[in-house]
Amino acid sequence: MAWEFIARISIVFILTVGGVILLQPVMTRLGALLDALALQKTSAPDDENRRLRNTVETMNERLTLMEERLDFTERLIGRGGAGGRTGSEDQ
Repeated sequence: MAWEFIARISIVFILTVGGVILLQPVMTRLGALLDALALQKTSAPDDENRRLRNTVETMNERLTLMEERLDFTERLIGRGGAGGRTGSEDQ
């Protein structure tokens, strides 16, 4: 009975060592592949962030222009209602 236990333990030990020896190159390649994928994913957001930043800046410029136009229009409407007509109609 003790010999069977020792035999099973030695078989498990041999299979474990053999598995480690056989699978080490595979795991090394898999690790390199995962590192390459991680590097690729970290470099992609920089381009994406740059594109999004440019889009937000463009939208901000357009919004500022629209605010200026709205202020101008409100001033014209305010002047027209309180002080009469403006522009070429006065002449």
